Amino acid sequence: MSAETVTRAFDRFFTTKPVGQGTGLGLSQVYGFVGQSNGHITLCSELGAGTIVNIYLPRFVGAEETAVREPVAEMAPIHGTLLVVEDDGDVREYVVTALTRLGYRVLEAGEASAALSIIERHPEVILLLTDVGLPGLNGRQLAEEVSRRCPEIKVLFISGYARHAMVHNGVLDNGVEILSKPFTVNGLGRKVTQILQQA
Repeated sequence: MSAETVTRAFDRFFTTKPVGQGTGLGLSQVYGFVGQSNGHITLCSELGAGTIVNIYLPRFVGAEETAVREPVAEMAPIHGTLLVVEDDGDVREYVVTALTRLGYRVLEAGEASAALSIIERHPEVILLLTDVGLPGLNGRQLAEEVSRRCPEIKVLFISGYARHAMVHNGVLDNGVEILSKPFTVNGLGRKVTQILQQA
């Protein structure tokens, strides 16, 4: 990376990728995680040579604790199909793979117009999982259009910054379901189960 790029590498939404091919949230999330752990992170980079990332975390001093395994989410009976809408290919693949492994039938789209086309062809869709920051129609606009066309379809927003878009005067909009990134497969499974059981 150039010296200028290194100075901005941890900035939210900064990316050197073309429009629509990167969110600019990867390194900023790493920076946030390290900071929350009272750690420090540095980048050493030279054009044409490579990059070294150093992460320093505080040493733990004390008795060893036995890790408690997170229980596997209990899944509700599956009677329909889920639609995942995410413009970041890596994130979309992660979510689709996770839901498929949990036993769901999953369709996917990279933007809102494709998602609406899929819903027209697949009336069996029962849950829309969408990022907020989509190109064209954003996730909230997509959800509103889906609700207008098919009010029986439930919606789950999956975004690290979704909460800010859904909160007014410090209160979460009524009926809005959010799963903040990053999340585990079990966390995703539990949230999906909760929404479908409520339905």
